[in-house]
Amino acid sequence: MSSEIIPSRREIRSLIFHFLYAIEAYDYSVSLESLVDNYNRGFDLSIPLNGEVVKTTQAVIDKKEELDKMLVPLLANWRLDRIGCSTRLILYLALWEMHFTDTPHTVVINEAIELAKCFSEKDAYKFVNGILDEVLKRVEKEDK
Repeated sequence: MSSEIIPSRREIRSLIFHFLYAIEAYDYSVSLESLVDNYNRGFDLSIPLNGEVVKTTQAVIDKKEELDKMLVPLLANWRLDRIGCSTRLILYLALWEMHFTDTPHTVVINEAIELAKCFSEKDAYKFVNGILDEVLKRVEKEDK
């Protein structure tokens, strides 16, 4: 019987965030596969290349321009380049989840807030909550 530890949804999102951050640091000039290989060797992990973490990370990367276009109209009195890198990546992941998965929006928002509390500036979680709350309002309005 295998003693494999199955990561929680929060741990999966955290790994996705870390890969998004790493690939952003390399200005999208390295492959996700090479980053995963480095993480696996450097941290003694076994993240599969065909698993959810890599597939989701790649999906967010592939939709980056579309996610930018979704985010910009939500930024009242803000410019995209003024948002901290971590906060922006958390918003990308949350927007992607809200638009391209069946995960309940309240779960996505709560998880994004928790990621922001861990990895963004001190009060960035409030900004993340405000942006994603506006997304939720707009989605609910479209559904009516």
